[in-house]
Amino acid sequence: MANNEKQKKQLNPYIRFSSIAIQMGLTIYLGSKLGEWVDVKCNNTNQLYYKIITLLSVFIAMYAVIKQVLKITNDNSSKK
Repeated sequence: MANNEKQKKQLNPYIRFSSIAIQMGLTIYLGSKLGEWVDVKCNNTNQLYYKIITLLSVFIAMYAVIKQVLKITNDNSSKK
């Protein structure tokens, strides 16, 4: 049983990092779709809102990733 618990602890960071990647991709994708929708609603032909909102979503996603990775590394450091 101890071996099973050890294996779960080893997989946990991999699962967390995979979910971070999915979250980042989803945030950027939804940001681009929102920007596209705003451009259509405002009848904007040069895709200004698309570019701004997509870039903003990239920064938000990067901030979230950095914050979560720091939390994971701090959690792992305190457990040792």
